[in-house]
Amino acid sequence: MNKVLFYCVVFALVFTACSTAEQDIPPTLSPAQAKGKAVFSANCASCHTTAPDLIVVGPSLAGIASRAGSRIEGYSARQYIETSILFPDNYTVEGFEDLMPKTFGKTLSSEDFDALIEYLMTLD
Repeated sequence: MNKVLFYCVVFALVFTACSTAEQDIPPTLSPAQAKGKAVFSANCASCHTTAPDLIVVGPSLAGIASRAGSRIEGYSARQYIETSILFPDNYTVEGFEDLMPKTFGKTLSSEDFDALIEYLMTLD
């Protein structure tokens, strides 16, 4: 009886650990997306957050990949995000001032810019 109880307890612990671990695992980022996250942290995180409903200076970017495609008719989410970074005064989000630097097209390498877009597209 003790042996059966022991195996039942072990099975329950393993099952619980596996199901809990799956819920805690964040989505895996590709190398480009991981680089984009680093670019975001270095250049964007002082004004934008990826946490929903949290405002630092500019709007939260949580869910930007889902929302961006419906902001400007005829623009995909990617096109809207790219344009918003390169020409931020074109599409200022209502309720926010036009404070975003207009220099990212010059200061970010094309590789860093592309990686940043890849990362932002993961923010559903």
